[in-house]
Amino acid sequence: MRAKRILYLLLREAGIGLALVLLALVFAAAAPRFASVANITNILTQISINTVIAVGMTFVILLGGIDLSVGSVLALATIVGGLVITSETLPPGVAILLSVAGSTLVGCLCGLFNGVVCERWKIHSFIVTLGMLNIARGAALQISDSRTIFSFPDSFNEVGAATIFGIPIIFLMALGVVLAGRFILNRTVFGRMIYAIGNNEEAVRLSGHAPSVYKVAAFTLCGGMVGLAAIMYMMRLKIASPILGVLRSGLVLRGMGDFARQMVTGLIIVVAVIIDKYRAQALMRSSFQLAPARPREGKGTGESP
Repeated sequence: MRAKRILYLLLREAGIGLALVLLALVFAAAAPRFASVANITNILTQISINTVIAVGMTFVILLGGIDLSVGSVLALATIVGGLVITSETLPPGVAILLSVAGSTLVGCLCGLFNGVVCERWKIHSFIVTLGMLNIARGAALQISDSRTIFSFPDSFNEVGAATIFGIPIIFLMALGVVLAGRFILNRTVFGRMIYAIGNNEEAVRLSGHAPSVYKVAAFTLCGGMVGLAAIMYMMRLKIASPILGVLRSGLVLRGMGDFARQMVTGLIIVVAVIIDKYRAQALMRSSFQLAPARPREGKGTGESP
């Protein structure tokens, strides 16, 4: 019974994090190079961009929506930022600041478009963001003329390669975004309203609030995070970045082929979701067990019912 309770506590507190730790231990045992400092640094760098995007996506998913356009919006924001930062008419410092502002603004505008269309015409976000996916992709190709933009200022490139005590700065930036997102969701009215709308939108509407405003804001925030991720993408000068950094790195070091990696990745995603399902059940059971029992009236007090 005690072991079962310990398992419940582990699932409740750790959740997907436990699966990540187990995954890392397996790869460290199977491929010794996986645990090397160089590989860990590479993993932290690879996951940073997708981590920032995931923070913005969290707000949309909590509302019961989805944003399929983040990849294409990332490409568009990167192209806009690249064109600004390589402008020969601007000093490097000004170009970097305008590039950051431009990429973030492009992401916010795309997110704003998604949110407004979804709420104004009550179209599911799956359809709207699928359309935005093609719009942003076409715009990125049209603006860039299908060419790669490079030759960024050295000071900009150095930030992407810099580390603090061996930890990449780009990862610390992503960690800061995660902490900020957690604070907004748990400590602000906006965050609590996001949770409330996701649980019962009609109840929020009847209480006098406007769910549409919060939904549009969530999509705009998601787009802004994509714009920020575009800047981080440019810092690393990567053409493409893996989604699952830890998993892909471990499988590559094991010498696994592309097709086999896709199969294993899909399997581990399913297993991770199953573990999270058990975590949710453990959380629900523990909340019932810890809730104090309500005393019955007239029992043990000498009073008549």
